[in-house]
Amino acid sequence: MSPDIARPVTTPFPVLQARRVSKWFGEVIAVNDSSLTVGPGVTGLLGLNGAGKTTLFKLLSGLIEPSQGEVLIFGQRLRREVGLFRRIGFCPESEAMHDWLTGREFVSLMLRLMGVPGPEIAPRTAAALDRVHLADAADRRIGSYSKGMRQKIKMAQALVHDPDIIFLDEPLNGMDPVARHEIIALVKQLGAAGKTVLVSSHILPEIEEMTRNIVLIHHGKVLAEGDVTEIRDKIHDHPTIVALSAPEPRRLASFLAGRELVMGVELDERGRVVARTDHAVAFYRALPGWLLAEKLAVDEIETLDDSLQAVFDYLVGD
Repeated sequence: MSPDIARPVTTPFPVLQARRVSKWFGEVIAVNDSSLTVGPGVTGLLGLNGAGKTTLFKLLSGLIEPSQGEVLIFGQRLRREVGLFRRIGFCPESEAMHDWLTGREFVSLMLRLMGVPGPEIAPRTAAALDRVHLADAADRRIGSYSKGMRQKIKMAQALVHDPDIIFLDEPLNGMDPVARHEIIALVKQLGAAGKTVLVSSHILPEIEEMTRNIVLIHHGKVLAEGDVTEIRDKIHDHPTIVALSAPEPRRLASFLAGRELVMGVELDERGRVVARTDHAVAFYRALPGWLLAEKLAVDEIETLDDSLQAVFDYLVGD
């Protein structure tokens, strides 16, 4: 009898963990002594082209073996426990599809290779194609698909066996705005459902639409991982800049200037109070209490440089 797809179980171990992983090809070091831990939800893997994103994805998903270090899935060595591969879905950046197959035939084939029982194949295939909005093109040959449709069919085969861990390598390449919106919404749904989703991209706004949780890789090295705001808060040589619109800006500015968490205060050309802090998380936690105690009103708060682009630029040093 064909094996069933493995289901999620409660485990004391991290879903996905890399311990001092390196990968070299001859004299080229693609990933260099990198460690990270990833749990449920959506995590963005960021890096410039050539930073090592695809190699790291292949290491984490078990497609290639580390030159040194180890990758653990639910606390087990991925390359030693073949059954764990049934809990992984992988949508590659590159393509190697059989253009003479229809979309339905291709996704069905992936299920058969995964060992799914025959009666389950048709309904699972139909559900996966519908999920990526390809139901209307399911019986067309893949060779006739546009770039965006080919991206979607790769997504369908990555999701069709309902994996616990999903790797999406540059999934939005070649998609039109409508398709991009659909796939971004799907990725967020998967994360909200408790799946562990890793999405790679060198386009920061794409990741910013999906998640605030990131892993940043540069020259093959993991520079940072975690929530963007928390990472930003640790970059002490670049204080966070916060703009506050208030009915009494001068009184607010005078009050903030005396706070321990505030490094500097000024009024900008729009009359906003602009404060600099190197402890942004603590500042945001303390601010409501300060305002209530001093009976100060604030109409709008905007952080001017905690975007993904700013964090990326600060860490990479460009």
